[in-house]
Amino acid sequence: MKKAARTIPAFIMAAVLFMAAAMDIPASTYTQLQDAKGDKEEAENGIDDTQGDLKDLNTQKADLQTYLDQLNGQLNQASSELAGIESLIEEKETAIEDIQVKLEQAKEDSREQYEAMKERIQFMYERGDAAYLELFFSAESFGDFLNKTEYVERLTEYDRRMLENYVSLQEQIETDEQTLIDEREALDVLLGEAVEKKEEISGMVKETSASMADYEDQISEKEKELLEYEKQLRESENDIATLQAKLEEEMKLSQQAAAAGFTDLSDIAFAAGDIDLLAAIIECEAGGEPYTGKVAVGNVVMNRVKSAVFPNTVLEVIYQNRQFSPVGSGRFAIVLSRGANAECYQAAQDAMSGAAPVGNCLFFRTPIPGLTGMQIGGHIFY
Repeated sequence: MKKAARTIPAFIMAAVLFMAAAMDIPASTYTQLQDAKGDKEEAENGIDDTQGDLKDLNTQKADLQTYLDQLNGQLNQASSELAGIESLIEEKETAIEDIQVKLEQAKEDSREQYEAMKERIQFMYERGDAAYLELFFSAESFGDFLNKTEYVERLTEYDRRMLENYVSLQEQIETDEQTLIDEREALDVLLGEAVEKKEEISGMVKETSASMADYEDQISEKEKELLEYEKQLRESENDIATLQAKLEEEMKLSQQAAAAGFTDLSDIAFAAGDIDLLAAIIECEAGGEPYTGKVAVGNVVMNRVKSAVFPNTVLEVIYQNRQFSPVGSGRFAIVLSRGANAECYQAAQDAMSGAAPVGNCLFFRTPIPGLTGMQIGGHIFY
């Protein structure tokens, strides 16, 4: 945005002020033009500031978006890890179920083996040596005797191995079962940590998303502010263009009035209510001014009535479009309806009678730098 393209250069404004002072331009035009210029500068500054705020907000939002993307990546990873752990737990639970089935079968086998071994031991304990003697004496030959002796030895050896296997199997089953329990507990710990991690990241994602939403709201508000400033800028630029056109018109009007000259006051036919109108505008424009300043305002109105480039009646001069701001604001109507004060009526009477403390001046305003003329109280007449 190039400010220079939307502001009135200082040398142009200085030239306008100089020409206005020389050509009798109304005070209200300068005030309005300065106000419009101030509104324009305010709008431009507002646009610059708001654009800066928007840039900062968008940068912060982009940083948050990057952080949010990272968090979402971490959340996806945590979810994958959690799913992996849950899958491992399912596998481990299946393995535990399988080993428990095997364990129950092994326990059943060991119980059967134990019962069989217990019966043989009980038999041997109850029958003692007689059983062996009966076995040996039943041998039909020496070879048969040797075979039965070997059989007894093998049976004894078998029982011993079965006892050892039984003890070993019980130990292995207990070890495997405890291992599965330990692994399941370890997986439960990992599962808890994974759930906690996922919840933590989810909370961070939620918090960051809320911050993103807040930045988006702020950006939206700044965009609304920017639109308002842009609207204000367009309006101020329109005002400046309008006021410049009005200023040029008033310059031409002032030149024409000077060239045309003025009629004599004695040739003016006043209407019955003219003194009321003149007294009211004097009070509105110079109510706080010294008496001479009040008469001077009436003098300006009379000069316009006498000028060929202005209306030729008091009523039309006062109500001429955009000439006296109290008329436009409604304050003039209020004073007119209640009646001006006595001093303003006297000042109006004097002006209508020919009193001319400011000669042929057509305009007046509060003082501004570079404007010369006749100063009375708080007004310069020119």
